[in-house]
Amino acid sequence: MERVKIEIDNHIAVVTFNRPEKMNALDPTQFEAIIEAGEKMAKDASVRVVVLKGEGRAFCAGLDVMSFQSLDSAVTNSSLIPRTHGIANTWQQSVWVWRALPVPVIAAVHGVAFGGGLQIMLGADIKYIKADTKLSIMEMKWGIIPDMAGTQLMRHSVRDDIIRELTYTNRVFSGEEAVQYGFATHVSEDPFEDAMKLATEIASKSPSAIVKAKKVLNAAPYLSREDGLMMESVEQEAIMKKKNQLEAVFSSMQKRAGNFDDYRE
Repeated sequence: MERVKIEIDNHIAVVTFNRPEKMNALDPTQFEAIIEAGEKMAKDASVRVVVLKGEGRAFCAGLDVMSFQSLDSAVTNSSLIPRTHGIANTWQQSVWVWRALPVPVIAAVHGVAFGGGLQIMLGADIKYIKADTKLSIMEMKWGIIPDMAGTQLMRHSVRDDIIRELTYTNRVFSGEEAVQYGFATHVSEDPFEDAMKLATEIASKSPSAIVKAKKVLNAAPYLSREDGLMMESVEQEAIMKKKNQLEAVFSSMQKRAGNFDDYRE
């Protein structure tokens, strides 16, 4: 079975986790397929927005514990310390690949997002979620900590005491609570439909400006004020008066769809 399906149309890539019989739970093959999909999207200049979703009853039920228990000790006892993908190890890369992707990523979440599934959701820029979705920072149940980049992502949008409570207890919370806490962006009756509507709007903008905006927003929490202000100026100057920026102006003034070139740095 194709573990992760990719469909591209009108500059929008729909990336579907495709292990419905296991609620898209994460085994080694699934991790590899997710990373491969993300890295493929990063190389495709035609893609301007990515929408993540899960096939079947869930977005992602987290770690497939049984599959890891059945693997030989060479896999299950391997060190997490080596950086296999830049700043990340393999497990972290399944999340970080979406945060690092040059273009915006929108998650359409339903059913369940436990543990690693919740952390993959956090890798998206924007998250639509059904109110009755069940979420949990599940790792404490297994005597471990969240280690798929979740600690580096949720701290930017979720209150510290909420993070600590949910981490220490692995309490299950709802999609509605996820929005209240800051884990998700909008409650939606149809997360995929709403994600596609937003993706269509974003894909209609200048890809040069969208890519630069994500780059600056990703970097901003880690920069000093001086470096942050300088980065704004440098990245703005790189796109001003270029074809896509001028087309954004002219198409807006002429009330027509923009005819933009694909953009990558």
